[in-house]
Amino acid sequence: MATATGPLHGPSRQVRLLLGTGYESVVETGHWWTPLTSVFLVDNGAELLLALAGAVILLGYAERLMGSGRTIIVFAGSAVLGAAGGILLQDAGVAGGELWSRGVSELFALDPFTPIFGTIMAASCYAGPLWRRRIRVLTISAALVLLLYSGQPSDVYRLIAALVGLGIGALFRPSRIDFTWRRSSHHETRTLLAAVAGVLAVGPLITIFSGARFGLLAPLGLLLTQDVPAATDVVDRCLLGNITRQCVHELTLERIGGAGPVLVSLLPLLTLLVAAFGLARGRRFAAWLAIVVNAGMAVLGAWYYGLLPVSGQPYVWRWHSAHYWEIALVLVVSVLVPLATAIVLAANLRRFPVRGRPGRRRRFALTVVLSFVGLASLYVGAGWLLRDSFRPRVTLIDLVTDVPERFIPVGFLRLERLSFLPTDWISATLYQWVGPVFWIIVIVGAILGLRSGTAGVGRDDQTRLREILTRGGGGSLAFMATWEGNSIWFTPAGDVAIAYRVVNGVAITTTEPIGRAERGAQAISDFATMCDDHGWIPVFYSLHGSWQATFSRMGWQSMGIGEETVLRPRSWDPTGKKWQDIRSSINRADRAGVRAVWTDHKALGVLQSLQITEISELWVQEKELPELGFTLGGLDELRDPAVRLMLAVDADERVHAVTSWMPSYRDGIVVGWTLDFMRRRPDSMNGVMEFLIARTMAMMSEQPEIEFLSLSAAPLAQTGVQPGAEAGQERAGSLAARMLDFLGRSLEPVYGFRSLLAFKRKFQPEFQPLFMAYPDPVALPAIGIALARAYLPTLSMREALVFVRGLG
Repeated sequence: MATATGPLHGPSRQVRLLLGTGYESVVETGHWWTPLTSVFLVDNGAELLLALAGAVILLGYAERLMGSGRTIIVFAGSAVLGAAGGILLQDAGVAGGELWSRGVSELFALDPFTPIFGTIMAASCYAGPLWRRRIRVLTISAALVLLLYSGQPSDVYRLIAALVGLGIGALFRPSRIDFTWRRSSHHETRTLLAAVAGVLAVGPLITIFSGARFGLLAPLGLLLTQDVPAATDVVDRCLLGNITRQCVHELTLERIGGAGPVLVSLLPLLTLLVAAFGLARGRRFAAWLAIVVNAGMAVLGAWYYGLLPVSGQPYVWRWHSAHYWEIALVLVVSVLVPLATAIVLAANLRRFPVRGRPGRRRRFALTVVLSFVGLASLYVGAGWLLRDSFRPRVTLIDLVTDVPERFIPVGFLRLERLSFLPTDWISATLYQWVGPVFWIIVIVGAILGLRSGTAGVGRDDQTRLREILTRGGGGSLAFMATWEGNSIWFTPAGDVAIAYRVVNGVAITTTEPIGRAERGAQAISDFATMCDDHGWIPVFYSLHGSWQATFSRMGWQSMGIGEETVLRPRSWDPTGKKWQDIRSSINRADRAGVRAVWTDHKALGVLQSLQITEISELWVQEKELPELGFTLGGLDELRDPAVRLMLAVDADERVHAVTSWMPSYRDGIVVGWTLDFMRRRPDSMNGVMEFLIARTMAMMSEQPEIEFLSLSAAPLAQTGVQPGAEAGQERAGSLAARMLDFLGRSLEPVYGFRSLLAFKRKFQPEFQPLFMAYPDPVALPAIGIALARAYLPTLSMREALVFVRGLG
């Protein structure tokens, strides 16, 4: 169709009138066939390329999921019903005198994306839970952004077609569609929030490059352009109410051209894109950056549209005509969208646990402030020296009052009277480029801030930590110290490291000291002193029994918090009655054609990586509480190059289950592996986890340097075996035991810690008790809340207090 009607510039006007759809075409002209014919035409060559890609990728994927027959039915049905529904809305709007419907009544739509959106939404009903949600969120988000920022009739038809496609897919799908809310993992939630922030950053570009600007958020996009509105637009805005005298000021038509004003309008959007990238990586710094920029845009928009009072002028809102309520709605929504984005991100700050180093945050804030002050001073000082190069000749007061306007997008200044203009290239460079330079500094500083490691863990610290790890020491759980979210403390000599997290004033170590064992006792003492200097309560968590004597000498209390299950590959022999379940799982996998694959995340194919993500999301959706963190890894942790994966894969390359294994070193050689991530498909064969662990054991038994295979510990679950009954442990035992027992019983129905411990018993492991040490039993309630918050970082304070109240 594009070849026949014009692949570069689109079809002629006659073809558009005959085959394009819209209110005038269908209602006034009677071209009833156009809702279907219009989806086989495009406006221009760029849209043609996008349409071809959408047809091959999206329609191809939909056809694989639904079959050819259903795909054709949904394609035609969503095209016709989407356009028909939109035209009916326009007809009702025109009849009622609605502003948008009358403004777009003469436009024709040529849009192949209307049925493409409908078809992929129908196909989502046949996809797995992970892709089902992603398809729906991304498709509806894209349709809404196009509608809000462009607002053409085709955007309305597209959104309706997407909803129609979802309904048709639900009718085709044999099983009942599930509309219940499903919990997402922290990783997936961050990804979706980052996508929303990124879409809102790109949204104004749709307005900038769109030929028609009818969307609710078009005014927000126009504020980031250099276009000057017509006088009639200003009159319409002023007719909303006599807000300020600024409304009747003379418009400046000679806006400043050049690259500088363009950059000062676009660079804030690039800042939001940088923030969106950081949000996907869980950076708290990126969340605050997005909050500040969005809130700033909301405040500037409210000021520009007269929704905020101007200093020295009366703030009066008087309606002149009910006809202009739609304009008022557009302006208010344009302010509320970035404000709502800032509020949503602020409400979800706990989902971004990766904190940058305090020095880096302060350095960024100081850089931004000093850059603004320095560039503003440069502008005022150099402008005063070049005052004869401006017309009219400027005064010092003129330059000072003009400073804010150099740093905000030109669109926010359309109603501002121009006081002066540069007349030569030197003054023009000064006038135009102080703003872009400032925003470039902000963006570069933000990128450097996002590249910095977690609090106390820069690149150098990560390198030092991994060097200590490879030398040995720290036990089987030491590799957890490398996870993001931890802070790292080093001894002055740099030979011992302690990973910890500060939660509500409690410094909880991730595991025991890492490094030279003979230096461990002194490191514990020095770390406790450092915590005391900061006003923190030190708590050593997940310690093996060999450290019990050290804390007893210090007079600290201790309590058991779990047991690690350890296997010895050198003595691996799955014979006898006790191993019957393990042998049955291996035989069942062999009959089903399921094999074990030892690999790492970097070596995974795209499809395998996506399947692992889907398995993780299915697991999270089954839980009533959020995904756990702290000493329990997720998708982010298995991406470490040093971590290995054991996958259960069938003949069709379908991943049924996944386990991840963290290394333990001695003198640079891996001497053991510790199980971390362990998830399976709900419909996978019984015993698939037993099969994977058994295959891992069999493989390690052939490597003489491997001394142990740890199945890790099940938090808050114990067999009853405890480390040495020290005096301090007995004194605190009653309250401590009650607290952990309550936490274990409360979380057992959701997370199944005790069931997990029972599962590990099948492998006849050695049980190595783990304990927690703390200086003062009076602090146990605070420690309990801190542990709950560490494992459940999104847990509210009210929910955390429930745990403490339950101790009674």
